[in-house]
Amino acid sequence: MAEQDYLTVTQLTTYLKRKFDFDPYLQRVYLTGELSNFRLRPNSHQYFSLKDDHAKISAIMFKSAFQKLKFVPETGMKVQLVGRIGLYEASGSYQIYVERMEPDGVGALYQAYEQLKQKLAAEGLFQQNKRSLAKYPKRIAVITSQSGAVIRDIITTTQRRDPKVQLVLFPAVVQGDQAANSLVQRLNQVYQQGGFDTIIIGRGGGSLEDLWPFNEESVARAMASSPIPIISSVGHETDTTIADLVADVRAATPTAAAELATPQLSELLTEIAQDRVRLQRSFQKLIRLAQQQLQRQQHSFLFQHPERLYQGYSQQLDLLQQRFLRAGQTYLQQQQQQVQQVEQRLSRLNPQTRIATNQVQVGNLQQRLLRAMATDLQQRRQQVQTQMGNLDQLSPLRTLNRGYSYTTSPTGQPLRQLADFQLNQEFEVHLTDGIIQAKVLQKEQADDNK
Repeated sequence: MAEQDYLTVTQLTTYLKRKFDFDPYLQRVYLTGELSNFRLRPNSHQYFSLKDDHAKISAIMFKSAFQKLKFVPETGMKVQLVGRIGLYEASGSYQIYVERMEPDGVGALYQAYEQLKQKLAAEGLFQQNKRSLAKYPKRIAVITSQSGAVIRDIITTTQRRDPKVQLVLFPAVVQGDQAANSLVQRLNQVYQQGGFDTIIIGRGGGSLEDLWPFNEESVARAMASSPIPIISSVGHETDTTIADLVADVRAATPTAAAELATPQLSELLTEIAQDRVRLQRSFQKLIRLAQQQLQRQQHSFLFQHPERLYQGYSQQLDLLQQRFLRAGQTYLQQQQQQVQQVEQRLSRLNPQTRIATNQVQVGNLQQRLLRAMATDLQQRRQQVQTQMGNLDQLSPLRTLNRGYSYTTSPTGQPLRQLADFQLNQEFEVHLTDGIIQAKVLQKEQADDNK
């Protein structure tokens, strides 16, 4: 065969890819199998495999399609896939591009519901302390659709039970893809506005798909962070949503939610009337007891003779006055004695006397100081004279006076030995009264044997 008859790998792969891309039977394929090698990649494309007992196929699910899933896939889970078959040219392998996925045998929504329920239960969101509802609320926030039977039932029930309660509607989308975001926005709006005693959030019944916004994680966490008690009224008795589990109180119907949130005014008025009767009877009994006590006091001996009350106090006052006078005199005498003692001490410590005594002491000290200085000065003079005599004995001038002299060069260098002199060298002879300029005419070595 000629060389041009051979295909490159790229040409063959491109040819096969076109076969896959234009085959009408591979553009929409429905597969069922077990997930393998699935590792969740947050905010990214998902790569995994689908297998059965005898074969395996690679799969990719793009980010846009994966974000629409209502559950989290796991390795080993049986699923049903819808997608197209294509060829990846870089590796030459074929794979399925998944467009939809749901659990096999269990609905995707139910699977997502169970997964989120287990996750939030593990975090403790369902076991957190449930708050009690306000017994006599003034303002209630209602988050639901502005049209429909839910808000009408809540208004009717509230007006019947307690007309003075103020209802504030925060209209929200309660069904569809935008519902969860709408519910979270309305909850945050209630929190920011404040001034509410209770929140009612809910909608009427429906299928699991209709109720799904109340199973979204964002709604559950927004409700869990509420500073206000929340009543959840979603669906009917048999429909339990994540919102029902997170709320402080769950009501089966909107009417039941309104009944839980408001007191029955007629029953409250009856209780008030009964309390009023009991209060009147209690006051009457207290008045009778007080009257009886008053009568006993009026007929008592002290009330008949009130002067007996203060006679003992009057006598005690006289005794206290006498004790006070005696104590005052004693205290005054003690103070006078202290004053006399202080005056005597002050006279002994008169500063003029102390000044005169100190002046005499200062005079004596001055005389002693002068005598000591004169004696020290005389001693130092004698020491100086002695040292001067010693220095005079050691002075070279004294040696010159005895007839000695010393010789130096014109530059002042001492000349001590015969070797220091050169013939015709000039030198100086230092005497006691002057200097002689001399010159070497002859050198003669001394005879050591003489």
